[in-house]
Amino acid sequence: MNEKPDNKDSRFYNDDGTEINPELVPKPSLCITCEKDDYPEEEVLCILTRADQQGEAEFICDAYKPRKKF
Repeated sequence: MNEKPDNKDSRFYNDDGTEINPELVPKPSLCITCEKDDYPEEEVLCILTRADQQGEAEFICDAYKPRKKF
């Protein structure tokens, strides 16, 4: 499940038309504790959510689901 989707043909853009480089979008600690961090099918949504909130004081993700503890 840790495979990254092949995004070499996918491009992401901000509302102003500037391209988003997914490799340069920092991953907040909240994302690391999210169960969806391991789901390649969620990666595009996660990248866009993080990119949209870059520079904000607090990161908020409505899709966040904490990892299950064993």
